[in-house]
Amino acid sequence: MDEKRDPDRREMLAELGLGGFLAMQSGAAAANDSMPRRKLGRTGESVSMVGLGGAHIGKPKLNDSEAVRIIRTALDRGLNFLDNSWDYNGGQSEIRMGKALRDGYRSKAFVMTKVDGRTKAEASRQIDESLKRLQADHLDLLQLHEIIRFEDPDRIFAPGGAMEAVLDAKKAGKLRYIGFTGHKDPHIHLYMLHVASEHGFHFDTVQMPLNVMDAHFRSFQHLVVPVALKEGIGILGMKSMGSGVILKSNTVNAIECLHYAMNLPTSVVITGIDSMQILDQAFEAARTFRRMSQEQVASLLAKTAKAAAEGQYELFKTTAHFDSTAKNPKWLGEESDRTRELTQGQ
Repeated sequence: MDEKRDPDRREMLAELGLGGFLAMQSGAAAANDSMPRRKLGRTGESVSMVGLGGAHIGKPKLNDSEAVRIIRTALDRGLNFLDNSWDYNGGQSEIRMGKALRDGYRSKAFVMTKVDGRTKAEASRQIDESLKRLQADHLDLLQLHEIIRFEDPDRIFAPGGAMEAVLDAKKAGKLRYIGFTGHKDPHIHLYMLHVASEHGFHFDTVQMPLNVMDAHFRSFQHLVVPVALKEGIGILGMKSMGSGVILKSNTVNAIECLHYAMNLPTSVVITGIDSMQILDQAFEAARTFRRMSQEQVASLLAKTAKAAAEGQYELFKTTAHFDSTAKNPKWLGEESDRTRELTQGQ
């Protein structure tokens, strides 16, 4: 749909603050015929509109050679954004990606990983371990993972917190850009941005669930996306299919899920890819994507409204099933000496 020929569409985009974003992206989409590119916030980087999720690539059902083949095929076809995390599959996801990035493939990739540490010591340890597994001397993007509790921002920005380790790593050339992720509640994302602002810090990226059901329930799309756009923060969409759970609602198919997330002002839509078939699906979604009209968006949202009303298909919001750091609190690091001092004797 051409925004210039559709005044209602143009008005809607202006209302959401998306007009400038779409104008910025229009030229980038043609940069790579096999996988359109988009701008990553204000970083000046150009990244593939679809990113390869790190969690799935380390699953036991895949062997190392097949995982390497999937990653390298994706890079050869023009997908350059690689997602990962220090905690995925006990490190196996990063190890496999590191193997795939040998033999000149590192230069084709925009590599992102995440760390769970909330303390300087633990975050620093995890950063170094991730670099070793990825066989890389630097990360293109490091993100603070699973900001799912209101205390997470306070711990990260406190003296001796993880942000000190991240800034030290950036100064040392171990990473280029800094972001954060979370899947629980948009208000926690907003608090993270607020605490960062209070400390004079500006995030380069923010990762959040963006899908056909999010718009109806505890919505990141409605609450966080406008703020990120205003601040020039690159928006990374995840859980477009809710780890497959949204598809079980029988309201939408995989391509519709990907197209909806792509239609939002996302720099990247990260999707789990654990087979060549799913890789092809991601490229087909990118190839067939066209900006959706207001009527097309409304139609998709109408189909999902009832199923989405109470978050029953967004389990990452309503249950602890996806809360890895809640199940493994040691990944966050020890509480500060000050906390131990204040609670001593209780």
